[in-house]
Amino acid sequence: MNFGSDNQAGVSPRILHTLVEAASGIQSAYGNDEWSQRAEHMLGEAFGTPVKVFFVTTGTAANCLALSTIAQPWNAVVCHHMAHIAVDENSAPALFTGGASLLPMATDNGKISADDLAAFVARTPHDAPHNMVISGLSISQVTENGLVYQPQEIAALAAQAHALGLRVHMDGARLANAIAALQCHPGDITWRAGVDVLSLGASKNGALMAEAVVFFDPALAQNFSLRIKRSGQLVSKSRSIGAQFCAWLEDGHWMDLARHANAMASKLSAALVATPGVRLSWPTQANEVFVLMPITLYEQLRAQGVRCSDWYASSVPAGTVVEAGEVVVRFVTSWSSTDEEIAALMALVHSEQRKAA
Repeated sequence: MNFGSDNQAGVSPRILHTLVEAASGIQSAYGNDEWSQRAEHMLGEAFGTPVKVFFVTTGTAANCLALSTIAQPWNAVVCHHMAHIAVDENSAPALFTGGASLLPMATDNGKISADDLAAFVARTPHDAPHNMVISGLSISQVTENGLVYQPQEIAALAAQAHALGLRVHMDGARLANAIAALQCHPGDITWRAGVDVLSLGASKNGALMAEAVVFFDPALAQNFSLRIKRSGQLVSKSRSIGAQFCAWLEDGHWMDLARHANAMASKLSAALVATPGVRLSWPTQANEVFVLMPITLYEQLRAQGVRCSDWYASSVPAGTVVEAGEVVVRFVTSWSSTDEEIAALMALVHSEQRKAA
């Protein structure tokens, strides 16, 4: 019963088959192979606009290299206080940007609004050269609390950011899940809404190890190949990543995988909140389920081999009280999650509750 993270799931058979196919023969290196070039073209078709794409091996590299194009060492990037780049990337953002800082901001609803951004920037000291100069905004889609930004929310936020002279980066580690949840065109929540550069992850949605930095503004991509090389992310056999993206995108496979993961999360969420003593922390909008449950139940589930994660008590919505004896728990479903896994988990939950009665 693995609900620990979608990056723990295996590889889609279709993607694995294509990877094996790409492994034979001779191809040019360093992104000049046919697979990588085809993948860049397919990404442009998927988003409905010409894009410049660079493939890397990890989400950390994708995020932090993207940030390096919108932030100089004396700059700062605004993000949500629970953003992955602020909580789970160690000091990589500072390393890749040469010293730029993150300015995390807390909000009541788990997302950043245009008004939130304007107010935050207005109250941040900006007496150059003594203070950092804010140059960018980074948002996560899906957010770290499992929420999905609506197209109009991103458009308003990006418009405000641009009016303030900021570039907009999107951490799209679970972008496919957001697109599937919104049933929208990929362009509607990225470049059409004002996103300048996107970190696009396939690893959490069926790929083996495949991340991309997608530039909607080609000017930001200037000298990016040098950044890739300098960071140790210039992959010689780049076809191994390009081929995965080709298989991921072909015939809408990425959407099929994401829709399945989202559907599994919806089923799991409904089953958990129907259980006495368990309540939702955040609405289930994509493939993550955040609940508050008795810590004893969480410990029993973990002891029985269930993979899930206790989460930050500070991550709950404003006004939500984590009671004594409660813990915030995150369950994540993936492309390979099954009804049988959910049924087995719930049978275990009910069994433990009967024991405690």
